[in-house]
Amino acid sequence: MHVEHLLGDASLGLRLLWAEDQLLRREISGVTVTDLEDPARFVRPGEVVLSGLVWWSPAGGSGKAERFVSALREAGAAALLAGEETHGSVPDDLVEACVRHRVPVAGVPAHIMFRSITDTVYLRQWGGLSRHHALPENTRVRLSRLLAQEAGPDAVLTAAFAHLDGTAAYVFTPSGRTVAATAGAAAVPAREAVALAADGSGVTASVDAVGVSAYERWLLYLPDPDGAPPRMLHEVAAVLAHCQEAGARRPSAGFRAADELGALLAARGGRADGTVEAALRRCGLPQAGPYQVIVADAAVRQPEPAEVLLAEGALTEVAGHLVAAGGGAGDASAEPAAVADAGERTPAVAAAVGRLPDGCAFAVLSGAVADDWADEVWPLVAGCAPGIVLHGGVGVPAADPEGLGGALAQARYALASARTSAPDAARLTDAGALTTLDALLTGVPAEVRAAYSRKVLGPLLESGRPAIGALLGTLETFLACDGSWARTAQALHLHVNTVHYRVERIERLTGRDLSRLRDRLDLWAALMCR
Repeated sequence: MHVEHLLGDASLGLRLLWAEDQLLRREISGVTVTDLEDPARFVRPGEVVLSGLVWWSPAGGSGKAERFVSALREAGAAALLAGEETHGSVPDDLVEACVRHRVPVAGVPAHIMFRSITDTVYLRQWGGLSRHHALPENTRVRLSRLLAQEAGPDAVLTAAFAHLDGTAAYVFTPSGRTVAATAGAAAVPAREAVALAADGSGVTASVDAVGVSAYERWLLYLPDPDGAPPRMLHEVAAVLAHCQEAGARRPSAGFRAADELGALLAARGGRADGTVEAALRRCGLPQAGPYQVIVADAAVRQPEPAEVLLAEGALTEVAGHLVAAGGGAGDASAEPAAVADAGERTPAVAAAVGRLPDGCAFAVLSGAVADDWADEVWPLVAGCAPGIVLHGGVGVPAADPEGLGGALAQARYALASARTSAPDAARLTDAGALTTLDALLTGVPAEVRAAYSRKVLGPLLESGRPAIGALLGTLETFLACDGSWARTAQALHLHVNTVHYRVERIERLTGRDLSRLRDRLDLWAALMCR
């Protein structure tokens, strides 16, 4: 199949934006779907690259487009098919970069699913291959039955490779969590899984499922490049995509129960009247602590509902890592809070992921969560979607259900601190780490900080008056020198009498007494709130 054949398929409605005739006659070797800013490590020569352009932003402009397209050229990509849904059209910067690097580019209308394109390529590409290069008929029948029974990814993967004795196969998420593995396959740590999928030592196939977040997408991986023929891998990936889509579409008792728990904690503060305990039980969580509460939001150039889903997906992926590390059962990406029967053993770590009434994503974890999980798991999850700024907040662990409301309030405050401290970078802030006044103030809304600063400092904030500016600088230095007249005079290169005069003026203008610790703290906080 050549590039021109794909562009000529009227059912796809692809809009050619630039190409040269000889480039259109290039043969297509496969398809890669990516939204990484640097896609080179995942693209093989001759592949068509599908991108939703989540990585692009007007702020990055031509620089981001240049890096992305140059990576495609170096990898030998046959063409770029750019989704129009995220930005409404394909950015001019991207088209211009494709012209410079001679990479054919076409727009994908918002209503066209990427899977339609991948299916078109592989059906055309493999149409002439003999049957023994794909899944056996009995395996196909078995997989169809499993999908009808709403089987999980472990069952699907095992059935798909059952006829290839000893072949190891995995399903990874972008952050390296193992969703499924064939029997006998060695366990792979998350960081190693990310590296394996990136270095090209094995063979990978994207599981292009619709309706899942960037954090939860699946990747089929075989350590042995010759472990299965390409057509079979893509057939298995297509089956896994149906499996994941079915899980995403199914009404989830766990998610509904988690939403109800979040509403209770937000409205009632976790009062011990039995309702929170019952909600925990419906979420499959134990009624005895310790518990940990996490909240998150995601900033991306998409409508707000998509941002909520992204944050929820990120927390689902975090929970999946922690449940797996704690020896918990079940697939957190499909059902983070499985409803447990009364006689079942409580896993070492259990999780419920849902949304609060205002739409904020949250998770409640129970059990022996590793102390260093934030340093290990959060960077992996945040790093697998570089076009999304992921912020999170963690509350101080709660010993019992009664403390969950307070832990949620702490987590939300820590989330506000994370957004203030690093507005353009992914960050997770622990409420227990807000141990200084300046750190504590980062969680106060910006409007409240500004109002407090204006009220307390008053005339000292007037601009355009050098004398007033000198007073503000004197106040900062005086407080930084712990109220020492001599050290303040030395730092400002002033006579100590001048410092006394300026401090007296500051006291008159603000109505505060700088000999009192309480007034000093008020002014110090106001300076930090500016």
